[in-house]
Amino acid sequence: MVGDGDRLSILGHDFSIFSTPGHTLGHICYYSEPYLFCGDTMFSGGCGRLFEGTAEQMYQSFMKINALPEETLICCAHEYTLANMKFALSILPDDRDINDYYHKVNELRAKKQKTLPVTLKNERRINLFLRVNDIDLIDKINKETNLQHSVARFAWLRSKKDDF
Repeated sequence: MVGDGDRLSILGHDFSIFSTPGHTLGHICYYSEPYLFCGDTMFSGGCGRLFEGTAEQMYQSFMKINALPEETLICCAHEYTLANMKFALSILPDDRDINDYYHKVNELRAKKQKTLPVTLKNERRINLFLRVNDIDLIDKINKETNLQHSVARFAWLRSKKDDF
């Protein structure tokens, strides 16, 4: 069994293991530059449901991922990109990056092509869960509620996505 801080070598790739609780309490990611195998923590344009963990834990897990180099290739467990981009558009319909990426993803999926892996650089532009301190998103959230903390905004987004 591997856990936070462990290292693992698979087929000539050396992986760093780090804990990313949120989806589940024991969730971990495998990182071998430039690849991040993040399971159900992060999806392109979204994040995993909070089955066992808390919004605080998932937010902290996202911050760990966000600290990686922008060239990191996010290899997530499921292809939910189009659904996540539809959700992002429902929150920030006028955001150019989100609109452009939605159309790109829509075209790829219509051709039965993959959208993954995706760079962390791209996720920083289009993933609302990485943008909880973005002024446009804060303004949108504050039209419905007044949330001052990043974790509270993260939890608000996850709740909205659960009901989407």
